[in-house]
Amino acid sequence: MLKPFDSQQILQLRPKLSRPVPGHEPLDAQWEQEAFYDASGDVQATDVITIFLRGSECSFRCLMCDLWKFTHLERTPDGAIPAQIANALNNVDLASRQGAWIKLYNASNFFSARNVPSQDLAQIARQLDDFQRIIVENHPSLCQHAIDFSRQLEGKLEVAMGLETTHPEVLPRLNKQMTLDDFQRACNILHQANIDLRAFVLLCPPWLDERDGEQWCSHSITFAQQCGVRHVSVIPTRGGNGAIEQLQKAGQFHPPSAAALERVLAEHIGQQEFVVTADVWDWPQLRGLCQHCSSLRLERMRRMNLTQRRLPKVDLPCRCSHES
Repeated sequence: MLKPFDSQQILQLRPKLSRPVPGHEPLDAQWEQEAFYDASGDVQATDVITIFLRGSECSFRCLMCDLWKFTHLERTPDGAIPAQIANALNNVDLASRQGAWIKLYNASNFFSARNVPSQDLAQIARQLDDFQRIIVENHPSLCQHAIDFSRQLEGKLEVAMGLETTHPEVLPRLNKQMTLDDFQRACNILHQANIDLRAFVLLCPPWLDERDGEQWCSHSITFAQQCGVRHVSVIPTRGGNGAIEQLQKAGQFHPPSAAALERVLAEHIGQQEFVVTADVWDWPQLRGLCQHCSSLRLERMRRMNLTQRRLPKVDLPCRCSHES
């Protein structure tokens, strides 16, 4: 078995590719819909715009992370993030999207001064007055500015953090530099400040076969719920950063199947006031799909994400879901 990779080894295993450069234009901005529970306990859908910000690389070197590809190596310049938000929202008609939410995803830590300069936070807060909920991503150990930022917002702040897994041997090997106690402590601090929580959980991280990967994904979702997390997004572990490919060659990483993601989602959705969604960003790359069933199964997953209801399996013209 390969020894755990340290930060330097993880960096050395990265593929060589062109990276973004600092600038005032975001990488992308996309509208989507997302489920939530209203005050009556009913599932509703709201419009969400995700702005993929152009910022500096995260200081952590998580084994499975490939988000560094969308970052630059320099400190994020002062004023760059507010300019990117302004440019993304310049042509958005928010009057037709009452109650819209916004995600500010910078492939790093929103409350790290290197990634988002602290002096820009007040201006960013003023740009977000029209949004009911503001979602940012952050490492559990870097939440010190979240409370002050929340107080400057008209809308509700939600901090998304990577829990990844509760497996006691796998989590330390991911080089995330976080324990479960750290995660729970961050949740407690944010909750006390009336800040909502979202968590990312991995399906089938390295060192687990698919059966164990599903079980520990389920355990991790339950742990997040116990920590008061409002929304869990299940992310199938993917390659693309070099280290995962090394582990796969050594037989220590088994890519998850579409069927595994379907089963995990079906098991956990439908719990009152607790949203669970499957990340289908790289759906075509999952095992156990073919040209006959991929789009049908993807549509079912999207509907389950949005309605938070288990839906019957679709009648497939192939045996992919039976063979996964």
